[in-house]
Amino acid sequence: MTRRLLAWLGFTFLGIALVQPAVAQKKAPEAALAQAEVSGGVVRLGVLTDETGVLSSASGEGSIEAARMAVEDFGSKAAGRPIEIIHADHQNKTDIGAAIARRWIDVDGVDAIVDVPNSAIALAVQELAKEKNRVLLVSTAATVDLTGKACSPVGVHWTWDTYAVAASAARAIVLQGGDSWFFLTADFAFGHAMQRDATRFIEASGGKVIGSARHPLGTADFASFLLQAQSSGAKIVGLATAGSDTTNSIKQAAEFGLARGGQRLAAIAATITDVHAVGLAGAQGLLLTTSFYWDRTEESRQWSTRFFARRGAMPTQMQAGVYSAVTHYLKAVDALGNDEAKAVVAKMRDVPIHDFFADHGLLRADGRMVHDMYLVEVKKPDESHYPWDYYKILKIIPGEEAFRPMSEGGCPLLAKP
Repeated sequence: MTRRLLAWLGFTFLGIALVQPAVAQKKAPEAALAQAEVSGGVVRLGVLTDETGVLSSASGEGSIEAARMAVEDFGSKAAGRPIEIIHADHQNKTDIGAAIARRWIDVDGVDAIVDVPNSAIALAVQELAKEKNRVLLVSTAATVDLTGKACSPVGVHWTWDTYAVAASAARAIVLQGGDSWFFLTADFAFGHAMQRDATRFIEASGGKVIGSARHPLGTADFASFLLQAQSSGAKIVGLATAGSDTTNSIKQAAEFGLARGGQRLAAIAATITDVHAVGLAGAQGLLLTTSFYWDRTEESRQWSTRFFARRGAMPTQMQAGVYSAVTHYLKAVDALGNDEAKAVVAKMRDVPIHDFFADHGLLRADGRMVHDMYLVEVKKPDESHYPWDYYKILKIIPGEEAFRPMSEGGCPLLAKP
C-alpha cells in the first residue's frame, strides 16, 4: 500500500528526500541582533501528548513527528537560536499531565507546550501556562472552554473544537431527516462538551435528543451502551467519542446490526486514522467535520506525502495542526527576536496565517484560530480510487460560521474595564 500511494502521488522514498520543504522560512535580519533575548539561549518546545493510549492514533507519535518537521523546515533556528523539542506521554491523567508541564517550565526551560489531547488536561495546563507565562499551542483537545471562560493571553486553540464539528455535522444530519438522536458519550470533558454542543444545534434545527449513555475513556466493550441505543429507537446514534473509542464503537455497532435496524451512526469527531482502522466497508456513509484533509490541495498532498514517508499513515487534522501552529509560533519568535510569551502570542495575531492547513487563518483575541472547516462523507469502497482516498467534501464551512462567535464565549480577556 505504501509503494502504491507514493507511486500515485509521483514520489519515491528517494525522491521525497529531495523535495524542498513546503514552508521554508526566511529569517528576519534583525533577529540576530536580539539573540540574547531568547530565554536560556534555546527555543524549547514540549509536545505533551498521548503516546500509548486511546488518543494516540489521532495525535501521539504523529504529533511529535509533525513538530519535528516544522522545526526542520524552519531551519532548526529561530531568532538566531537553536530550536529543541522534547516530548512526554501524559497517559490521559490530569495530574500527570500537569506535573509534566510544571517540570518542563520550572526545570527544563520549555517556552511553549504543544498538542495536549484530552480536554481536562489541556484546561489544567492552560491555567499553569498562564501563571508561568508560557505559550500553549493546543491542537488535539477540543473543549471550547479554552477560548471561553478559561481563555488565556498565552493560550492558542488551533485546529478544531466541539462547537465547530458539532454545529456542521448536527445541522446537516437533521436536515437529511435524522431528527432523533441517542448519544454514546465518553465520560470526560471532551465528550460532555461534544454532546452539549451537538444537542444545541440538533434542537435548533428541529430535532431532539432522546437519551444518552456515558462510557469510561478507553472502553473495550460497548455492548451495554449499544443495547441502550438500539432500544431508544433513535434514528441517529451520535458518537461523542474520540480515538480508539470511536473505532471500537463503530465496529461493534456493525456487529450489533444497528444499520440493519434502520439506525445510522454519526461519528462527529472521527479522524482519518479512525476510518482507516475501521475500513471503508464499515465506515462508508459516515458524516463528520474536519479542519484538514490530506488530498484537498496540491500543498496538502505534498506535505502529507512527506509525513506519510516518515509515519506510514496520512496525517490527522490534529497532527497537521501541530505543524501549522508550531510554524506560526516560530515565525513570531523569529520576527520579535525573543520568546516572551505574551509578546509572541500578540505577534501571532498580527502575522497572516496561510499554509497547507489554513488558506486564510486568523488568530482572535480569545485565542481561537479561525479557519475553514469541511463537512465530509466517507466514501463507499467502490468510490475510492487509491489508498487513503476516503472523503468526499460535501461543504466548505467558512471559519466565521464554523466557530463560536467571541461574543458568546464569555472570555474574560474581552471584558470591558
